[in-house]
Amino acid sequence: FTSVFILIITAGLWGTAIVERNLATTLTWNLWWTGLIIAVLFSGSAWCAICPWDNIATWLVNHKLWQRSNSNSRLQLKVPHSLRSVWPASLLFIGFTWLELGIGIVSSPYATALLALAMVILATTALALFEGKAFCRYMCPVGRTVGAYSQLSPIALRPHDHDICKNCKTLECFHGSEKIAPCPTKLIMGRLQENTYCTSCGNCTLSCPSQNISWQLRSPSSEAIKYARPHKDEAFFMLILLALTMFHGLTMLDGWQNYITSMAQLVNDSSQLILSFSIGLVASLIIPSLCYLLSIGMTLKLCVNKNGLSRDKIDFNKLFSGFAFTALPLAFAYHIAHNLTHFVRESSDWFALLSNPLGTGTEPLSMMEKHMRHMEIMISEHALFTVQGLIMLAGFVISVLVIRHRGYRLFAAKGIQLLPMLIFAGIITAFNLWMLVQPMTMRM
Repeated sequence: FTSVFILIITAGLWGTAIVERNLATTLTWNLWWTGLIIAVLFSGSAWCAICPWDNIATWLVNHKLWQRSNSNSRLQLKVPHSLRSVWPASLLFIGFTWLELGIGIVSSPYATALLALAMVILATTALALFEGKAFCRYMCPVGRTVGAYSQLSPIALRPHDHDICKNCKTLECFHGSEKIAPCPTKLIMGRLQENTYCTSCGNCTLSCPSQNISWQLRSPSSEAIKYARPHKDEAFFMLILLALTMFHGLTMLDGWQNYITSMAQLVNDSSQLILSFSIGLVASLIIPSLCYLLSIGMTLKLCVNKNGLSRDKIDFNKLFSGFAFTALPLAFAYHIAHNLTHFVRESSDWFALLSNPLGTGTEPLSMMEKHMRHMEIMISEHALFTVQGLIMLAGFVISVLVIRHRGYRLFAAKGIQLLPMLIFAGIITAFNLWMLVQPMTMRM
């Protein structure tokens, strides 16, 4: 993957500027981003183990990948308290969305390559400055997205026998061994209940003296439904994830251009419509969050009225964080369904691209070629909509299970007390389904 990553940078910096003829843009935005989200469903956070950003940074700083490093090129500083949350990743995710859809780096091989280089520089700088892998745990928007979605995956690194971990005094999974590096995100396997920060590096499997850790199959979505305990920053990240996935769909609708035009006239935005786009992005972040907060508030009121509890005895933050998992399967389902649209409608001639990754001597696609490319999709539209509908249905069902289990477990809430959250899940699902069946403007 690192060699492919280097090829992408090379193609982006020195290849053709024709977006559909350059391997950098087609491989990054059509194949990798689509495949990555789908792969989480089957492999959890395995992408993080082969991530070229981290692997290049690790080699540059440690001069080794999984073994303990003798390099003195790290300062090993404590991560500042202000960075010890997923807010840096959340802000970077919002920033990337602004660059992707507002500035249009998805249509620029050169900008795509620069973004890839910037991520390597950020990962290397964080590794050189801070202990552990602060970039992976706190800053990487892709890693935090994979970590959040992997809580719905049926596969995870876990102990075979929890009693062995309970009686372990040396904690090699955390500290590492003589040859194997410690857990990069400071996890103890015997206490692990969620995939969020596991990078699937495999250090724990190599260092455990009892060979008690390996990939385990589990009930899909059980972690999100029952076991995970998010902090408030992680809950906000799930809401941001939901809002941004929906925003990607919105910007592809025909009505988006009408909004941009109207907003530009209203705010006198005569440049590249960046201000109008930014207002739309902020609104798209705020509206789903407000809907969620309203649902939480109504749920709280129903719990107080029905159960006769005092508001002082109900922790709003616990309710907010616990129910945030309602948004996760809704975001994941739409993310997969939306990316499938890109994958089947923006298919490329991969043989031609691989044989000429820089696009040397190529010409832009004609309007007829672009039309035929979007019309002659890999599968029929009926089959595509059927698959997308089933995915959206699965996301809604999992969301309902989250509401039902967590509502009862948090506040013994059931029946009508859960209605606000069920309405929230239903509205989001219905809106996302509506977007999927609308005519969409492709990126390439």
